[in-house]
Amino acid sequence: MSQLAKFPEGFLWGGAVAANQLEGAYQEGGKGLSTADVSPNGIMSPPDFSMKDFNLYHEGIDFYHTYKEDIALFAELGFKAFRFSIAWTRIFPNGDEQTPNEQGLQFYDNVIEELLKYNIEPVITISHYEMPVHLVKGYGGWKNRKVVALFERFAKVLLKRYHTKVKYWMTFNEINVLLHAPFTGGGLLFEDGKKDEQAIYQAAHHQFVASALAVKAGHELNEELQIGCMIASMVTYPYSSKPEDMFAALSQDRKTLFFSDVQARGHYPAYMKNYFEENGIAIQMEDGDLDVLQQHTVDYIGFSYYMSFVASTDPEHVKEQTSGNLLTGIKNPYLEASEWGWQIDPVGLRTVCNMLYDRYEKPLFIVENGLGAVDTIEADGSIQDDYRIDYLQAHIREMKKAIGDGVDLIGYTSWGPIDLVSASTAELKKRYGYIYVDRDSEGKGSNKRIKKKSFDWYKHVIATNGEEL
Repeated sequence: MSQLAKFPEGFLWGGAVAANQLEGAYQEGGKGLSTADVSPNGIMSPPDFSMKDFNLYHEGIDFYHTYKEDIALFAELGFKAFRFSIAWTRIFPNGDEQTPNEQGLQFYDNVIEELLKYNIEPVITISHYEMPVHLVKGYGGWKNRKVVALFERFAKVLLKRYHTKVKYWMTFNEINVLLHAPFTGGGLLFEDGKKDEQAIYQAAHHQFVASALAVKAGHELNEELQIGCMIASMVTYPYSSKPEDMFAALSQDRKTLFFSDVQARGHYPAYMKNYFEENGIAIQMEDGDLDVLQQHTVDYIGFSYYMSFVASTDPEHVKEQTSGNLLTGIKNPYLEASEWGWQIDPVGLRTVCNMLYDRYEKPLFIVENGLGAVDTIEADGSIQDDYRIDYLQAHIREMKKAIGDGVDLIGYTSWGPIDLVSASTAELKKRYGYIYVDRDSEGKGSNKRIKKKSFDWYKHVIATNGEEL
């Protein structure tokens, strides 16, 4: 590593959010019902189509009405970029309409204009943990080939409208979530509750094709557009130097890397073809699919990073489980964990950056990273979130080392710069922001925004381009 490593000029410092976790206003502006609207307990729990129970996603933090004030706070932080998603159901309420909902587009027109007013680069995720409920009930979700064309129509509407104002795009958020939360990732429902790998990987193929078609459409409009994939990255360590543990770690990482392999390299890897054959999985493809994947690969790799995992072939070690983003894993005795059991491993971020850059030789964009924690308002009204500063500081330090290793890094948008509804648990108790939102998991509170201690810290990090942490 170069000891003189610096963050490059124009590095995109900022924050990242998802429409369904902060907008609220789930029945306003002509919006239709999304899968998030029927998931009151978060992405890892079964949906409730009756909608009898309270669902915090319906209200979010009311960004739909407060976006101007919130973006002004992001500008005060000095954001260079803001990653957000566009709710499919605001643009095509049912998903299969012929023409888009102009009210929904107008909202995002306003958000983008507000960001550009402050010279904040909009970074758009086209699909982030939601799809129209109508496409689940009427089509069977992403296992239905017809959904590819419906997504392509949605993507083309966005790209055509915003290609002169938005340079950075991602097609599917954490596309590998399909393996772990198939309803959230692909609108898939299984009658017996057991995951059907045939359906999951068929849905994945359809998303790969849809993603490639979005890349094609974007580049035809503007060759300068940067359109990336996005995976939930999870580097896996062998529990021991036992060769079987090493191969178990490799196999675990491949489950994630398969999704970026197809989108970045443009073809199905041999290890996955072998897996399909061994497990009786037969992907139905249409003529031209493989050509589309090959010809329209992504421009960069976007990824989230929260933790690392451990793999072991020893049954005793497998018993020692800890929770994490999308899935549980074996506890690493060398790491501390957050209040939610997510293991904290800053060095793992450097490892992931090197691993992905070595593998693809494409620019990387860290589009999610952060610490979910319970924040307390002190008697003087302040929020002393030193634990969050410590977490982010350690990860940014390792990110800088990765740049010194030779990794081409576009930017860093930490997750949830303003408190929002947790994806995994659908609560507000688990907070990530530099900005506190006075609202609890029952939706009670003034909705007032309060700057935490980390607000001024991150503002200084951005102002010094990461030189002073």
